[in-house]
Amino acid sequence: MVTIEESKNYGNAVLFGIIAIFLLLIVSSLVVSIVLKFTATQESSLEFITTAISFVTLFAGGFIAGGRGKQKGWLIGALTGLTYTLIIFLFQYLGYDSLFSIEQIIYHICYILTAMMGGILGVNMSTPKTRNA
Repeated sequence: MVTIEESKNYGNAVLFGIIAIFLLLIVSSLVVSIVLKFTATQESSLEFITTAISFVTLFAGGFIAGGRGKQKGWLIGALTGLTYTLIIFLFQYLGYDSLFSIEQIIYHICYILTAMMGGILGVNMSTPKTRNA
């Protein structure tokens, strides 16, 4: 059973994770767009790099959320990934009137799993070691 205080803590942690994800995506998008503007690089040659940036960003957001939540990193990471996926889905559906393709569904499942791994690691890095050597 989750108490109201725990759910507020989870909500704050997820919010910080989502803010971190979007800030990192904005910065990385700016860098990629500058590279595309001022070099002869084509967008198709940066597909792998943009995908890697997306995964690193989701991992970092899950890590930050897990660190803020201090417990149940898998849950906080999953909530962070699900919230990100929901925001992207709503933006795409309401803004472009299209649903996720199969490829996008697979990517977003992997994003959620990556955010979960980040949340688990974030909890484990943030809690002090209590074991004796």
